[in-house]
Order: sequence, then structure tokens, then C-alpha cells
Amino acid sequence: MTWHVYILRCGDGSFYTGVTSDPERRLLKHNKGEGGKYTRSHLPVRLVWIEEASNRAAAQSREANIKRLTHIQKFALVCS
Repeated sequence: MTWHVYILRCGDGSFYTGVTSDPERRLLKHNKGEGGKYTRSHLPVRLVWIEEASNRAAAQSREANIKRLTHIQKFALVCS
């Protein structure tokens, strides 16, 4: 199974970072209000960045690293 780390851009301009094994399904769930608690109140969301990981643990580790970045650093990552 392939895991992915992703960043969503929320309707208010904020970023949301998560992990999934099915990016398309997860994006649909977020936009239906069935995703993370944070995104439910920041709809709509769009996928702006995705990275493949070798396994779930690697994806979660990368997610934790990204969540520690500032908004400006996340913006730079998304734009690179």
C-alpha cells in the first residue's frame, strides 16, 4: 500500500496537513465535511501539495515535520 502526505489549502487561506492511502477519496471526504475536524469549519479545501511515502510511519513522520513549519514555510513548500 502506498501512503501519501498532503497539504490542503483551506477556504480561509490556512493549510491543513494529513496522511492517506487514497488521496482522491480523502479530498472528497474533506470537502463533504467528513474529513478532519479542522477542515469542517474551513471549507472549501483544495489539494495543493502531495508527496509519496514508503509506508505509513514515514508518512506520519513527514506530516509531523510539516506541521512544525510556519505558514510562510508551508507556502514555500507548496510553491516549490
